[in-house]
Amino acid sequence: MNTFIKKIIDWTMEKEEEMAKKCAIPMEEVEHQIIKVKEEKKKVQEKYDDAIQELNHVLEKLEKIKNIEVLRCEQKNN
Repeated sequence: MNTFIKKIIDWTMEKEEEMAKKCAIPMEEVEHQIIKVKEEKKKVQEKYDDAIQELNHVLEKLEKIKNIEVLRCEQKNN
């Protein structure tokens, strides 16, 4: 699905570029699109950062559990 969407976006951008070369697209429209894309990029970045923080938190907890188990098993075997 992502490949399909990417192809649609690429096709749309090609058509807009062609229109811009012919001065058939208002500069305000392009500026509006740039603002919208930057806003969406910021939202995606924030979600990404939150997800990475959560995964790091889970990883830290798992590493701690692993270390506790390793120590306990070593003591149990001795």
